[in-house]
Amino acid sequence: MIKKVQILIMIATIFAIGFTAGTFFTKNSVHQVSTKLAKTAEQSTKNPVLKSSPKTISDAPSKVLIGYVQDYRDPSAIDYSNLTHVIFSFAHPEKDGRLTFNGDTAMNNLRRTVSNAHKHDAKAILAVGGWFHIKGGESYDYFKSAIASPSSREKLANELVGTANRENLDGIDIDIEHPRSKKDAQYLAAFINDLSKKLHAVNKELSVAVHAKIHSVTGTETDFVNYDASMFQHVDYVNIMAYDGQWDGGYNAANMAPYPFTEKIVNYWGSLFDSHSIPRNKLVLGVPFYGQPEDPSIKPVSYEAIINHNPEIDDKDIISMNGTTYYYNGEATMQKKTSLALYNGFGGMMIWEVGLDAKGSYSLTGAISKVIKNSQTNPVKYYSVKHTE
Repeated sequence: MIKKVQILIMIATIFAIGFTAGTFFTKNSVHQVSTKLAKTAEQSTKNPVLKSSPKTISDAPSKVLIGYVQDYRDPSAIDYSNLTHVIFSFAHPEKDGRLTFNGDTAMNNLRRTVSNAHKHDAKAILAVGGWFHIKGGESYDYFKSAIASPSSREKLANELVGTANRENLDGIDIDIEHPRSKKDAQYLAAFINDLSKKLHAVNKELSVAVHAKIHSVTGTETDFVNYDASMFQHVDYVNIMAYDGQWDGGYNAANMAPYPFTEKIVNYWGSLFDSHSIPRNKLVLGVPFYGQPEDPSIKPVSYEAIINHNPEIDDKDIISMNGTTYYYNGEATMQKKTSLALYNGFGGMMIWEVGLDAKGSYSLTGAISKVIKNSQTNPVKYYSVKHTE
């Protein structure tokens, strides 16, 4: 009996010792593992790598609405409220690189336009060139000579920067219509490169107006206008003159700026910029604020004149006035084009010309602005595989 009791006591003692040792070992093992994990985390110097993601339209700066204003317009008659940029048109290049204006009236209008634009938080830009020169003939002949020579090219660049500083301008717009050879394109690229450095050094913008580069009848790229794509790297905006297709393949006013023509232009320029790894948000789609007559011997009319003739115009973008048929872009087409540009990652819209717009609720500027503002409240995502950061 005593032996049985002793055996039971011995078994109980061994069990107790084993249980205590097991518990102690388990606690120490857990603590050692926790300490090791904590130490490893503290010593890690690796940071998670964020994978690049496609740019979206919301990554880009706020969209621009750029309006050209001709030098004879009364600056007080312009509605600046929806514009981000006002481009005063035009100063004229001389063959030796000097810069001239269309008299004292143009200079006074420039200064009033700059003042009014700044009061509305819009940037004031001076356009140089255009189609006609103040002395007669095409401005191209003067521009070509000015940028072909290194000395006159330097002189013109310095005159533009000096004018921008003196007149409190926010930048310069170059409108040479149009480089007609590869050599001319190289001269323009060299000039843009030089001017860009000078303007950006004093916090001024540089934009360039370009031909649509698409034939309105065939839908193919035109070869009579040449650009060196490298110059687009050095500008802030590229204003595409996506209108005046009526001259392609024989005069046809209906080809002025129809929506399908604009689609081809947008696709061309978007693809061009992608191929050169240039951000699409530099591209600005231009639209016309005038009606083109079926008879080329008759002058175009302003959109304001069209509205004054018939405020209840339909969406056909065609109207008969005084026995003549005119083709134009109405509100629906303008808003559709704006959506097209924004959907394709463009930086905004350009108007030729603000002084041709209708007033109040009929304003095309206001109609375009609504689409832009809505896109910034509810941005449409545009993805470009070419442009990742």
